[in-house]
Amino acid sequence: MKYLLLLALVGVALWLWSGARRRRVAPDRPADPKAVEMVRCAHCGVHLPRTESLPGQGGQFCDAAHRSAFEKSPHG
Repeated sequence: MKYLLLLALVGVALWLWSGARRRRVAPDRPADPKAVEMVRCAHCGVHLPRTESLPGQGGQFCDAAHRSAFEKSPHG
């Protein structure tokens, strides 16, 4: 009887160990280290990385011409 209990405990320990190893090797949702924040140009609506956008009155813009056009318009 004690060998059966010992065998069951070893089996449970191996099952838990393999589950933890699987999660460590292949997580459900891996983190994306290359993720960048995207913004929308307030003038034309195109999406671009925040690092490539130009800030202005009314939001972020894809280039200086759109920023200037938006700021000269009645809603800018």
